[in-house]
This record gives sequence, structure tokens and C-alpha cells, in this order.
Amino acid sequence: MRVRRHLPPLRLPAREDWERGLTRLRAVDRRRAGRWAAAFVGTLLAGYLTAALVIFPTPILSRSQEVPRLLGLDGAAAREQVAAAGLSLARDSAETHATAEPGTVIWQDPPPGLRAPQGARVLLITSAGAAKIRVPDLAGYDAQLARIFVRAAGLVVSRVESVPAAAAPGVTVVTRPPAAAVLPPGGAVVLVVSQGAPTIGVPELLGLSTADARVRLEQDGLRLGTVERRRTPDATPGTVVAQRPFGGTLAAPGTVVDIVVARSP
Repeated sequence: MRVRRHLPPLRLPAREDWERGLTRLRAVDRRRAGRWAAAFVGTLLAGYLTAALVIFPTPILSRSQEVPRLLGLDGAAAREQVAAAGLSLARDSAETHATAEPGTVIWQDPPPGLRAPQGARVLLITSAGAAKIRVPDLAGYDAQLARIFVRAAGLVVSRVESVPAAAAPGVTVVTRPPAAAVLPPGGAVVLVVSQGAPTIGVPELLGLSTADARVRLEQDGLRLGTVERRRTPDATPGTVVAQRPFGGTLAAPGTVVDIVVARSP
């Protein structure tokens, strides 16, 4: 025998009930989203205020000012423009520069044209002039090697002078300016080179002709230098009336002897 149970009929929510439930869920979601958005905005605002007021304390609503162009100005004039623009000077240092005049501004930070807050700091670097080069110590070096050293140092050999000295011929004795002197790049250096020890007596050339004086000097290991002609009423024209070095002085081999020759009155 079977017994049938009578179950109550299944009732589905009406359409209105579904809509009311969905409306409540949407309201709850909106409230939650609003709270999350408020918390996010609050966190950002707190971070900004902390950075602006604690880490980087600058006015929130500060006025901005265009940084003037200071490059090429004299240091004093540049500092005046910084103050006139309502800015402040952070530091003023100097560095060597190949072409800029000493004391002129060669670099600035912030760069010109940038807008900066009122009172912002400006860093200026002025020129200290071209880098200085010390003359190398070339005493004892062969003249050709000394030239190479001078060029390698960034200097120039302007001329080479020969003098009697105890050093071997062709060896650098001294420089002008002397070693360790300071010159700008491309500065001129004179090499003074040894002619050897002064062991040869300069012959007396007075009264000789120019040709005879040349032969006499070459026989003694010396050389004829410049020949100056001068009117001398009491001397025979064409003869030597003066010489440098004087006759009888000791000279090194290859020393140049200059003479003065009489002209017709």
C-alpha cells in the first residue's frame, strides 16, 4: 500500500523581489566601492602631504620664476641676476676651461628658461682659465728628445740656443722658462743646448777681410755668424772692425762669431 505525501507547492520569488534584492546588493557594493575609493584617495593625499611638508618642505602653492640665462656672464653680474630673479645661490665653484675668460660662468643648474619655485637654489660654475702646464725638466736630454717631451706636454719649442757648456754637444742644459714653471697650453719654451766645453781660443779677426775671417774661424772649428756693415772713417773698407765674442776668449767647438765690417764713408 502506498502512502502519498502532500508537499507544499514550490514558490519562486516574484520579479519584484528579485529586483529589490539586486537593488540592495548594488547599494552595498556602491557603499563598499566608495569606502575603498575614499581610503585610496586619503592614502595618496597623506603621502603627498608627507612628502611636501616633511621630506621636501616646499610651499604647496609657491610662485614660479623663469631661471635667467647666466652663461657667459661675469660671476658678480650672474649673482646679481640670481638675486634679482628671486632665486638663491647654492654654490659658486670654479673649473678650468680652455677658452672662457677667468671668472665667467660656464655652467648653471637649473638651465636657463626653466621655471623654478621662488627662492630655488641655482648652482654656478665659473671659469678658472685654461689649465696650466709645468715645464718639464729636460736637463741632460738630447735636444731632439727634449723637443718631443715639450710637444708631449702641450707646449711649443720657440727656438733653440747654443751655449758653451761642460755637457756634451747637443745636450740640453736648461730651458727658459726653467723647469717646473707654469705655462698655459701652447706656451713657448726655449731650449738652451750645449756646444761643448769652451776649449777653443777665438782668433783675432780685426783687419781681416770677410773671406779671410771665415776661413780662419773654420780652421779653428768655429763658424762665421752675422756680418754687419758700418761706416767707419778710420778703417779700410771691407775689413773687420769688431767681433763677438772677442778675440782670445774661450769658446766651444762650433761657436758662432759675429763680425762688423767697415763700409766706405
